[in-house]
Amino acid sequence: MTESQPHLLFSFGTLLDRQVQTALFGRTVATTPAALAGYATRPLAITDEAVIATSGQDVHLTLKRRLGSTVEGAVLRLTDEELAAADAYEVADYARRQVLLTSGETAWAYLDANPLRSAARIVIVGDSIAYGRCDPQGGWTGHLAAAHIAANETQNRVFNLAVPGSTLADVSAQTPALLPPRHPDTLIVAAGINDSAVPLAAPGDGHDGLAHLTGHLDSLAATARRHNARLVVVGPVWLDETRTGDYEGLRFTTDRALALRTALRAWCADHHIDFLDLWEPLRDQPHLLVDGLHPDAAGHKELHRHLDALG
Repeated sequence: MTESQPHLLFSFGTLLDRQVQTALFGRTVATTPAALAGYATRPLAITDEAVIATSGQDVHLTLKRRLGSTVEGAVLRLTDEELAAADAYEVADYARRQVLLTSGETAWAYLDANPLRSAARIVIVGDSIAYGRCDPQGGWTGHLAAAHIAANETQNRVFNLAVPGSTLADVSAQTPALLPPRHPDTLIVAAGINDSAVPLAAPGDGHDGLAHLTGHLDSLAATARRHNARLVVVGPVWLDETRTGDYEGLRFTTDRALALRTALRAWCADHHIDFLDLWEPLRDQPHLLVDGLHPDAAGHKELHRHLDALG
């Protein structure tokens, strides 16, 4: 039986405290100095009494994105059990995600649980719904961009690079060349509904776009990691199957869209990737869809309200 490899965890706060380590792990942990570029810190009020008792502090630090900044800290090497103990210690405001250290090593770090709240420079890739088709204001992504940039005109940017008709295969192939000049810290992938479509001309040809999702998502995760960008996957929007019988030679169904939603959610859970579910906001509201598939202006506003409420 072989022992599992230690988990590298980057910390800059209370997990470096020897008393906290002893309380959580039953030992003190050797650390190695490390740094995380593209981040700064902000205070976070803690209300969990157990966490306050362990750390002795009711204000911890959390990370936010800032181009040109660096957070100094250290790497802890933890066992499976110790990493689980660290997860239990961190409050719900944090989520464990992978980051790229200045050393070139990949490590875990506890980031803001809301990936959009901590973002600064966002790149959006995806299909016609992400593009904002059927909404002159640019769809939910347009509303997101307006609010995000208004919050900090100096530092915040949103680049919507979605292309109508794109599949995840298209997105995974095209995205690597799009990121370098934009210096993203967050990559939002809003695609996949076209992968769920069944061609009406040859429905039994054996091709199933849903069968290849994992490979495309793995590729996008690797692309995001190379840029130290946080990957955020957006799930499909509810559709009205009664109005999508023949959409430009494609058939979109509720069952296939739900299969896509389930597959995306499962992959994200397995890989500690953020998943934003857009199914419920428009569920059973066909009047918010132009053609059974694309939200209208009011539908896009509803999607943005849903995302905004997550913060």
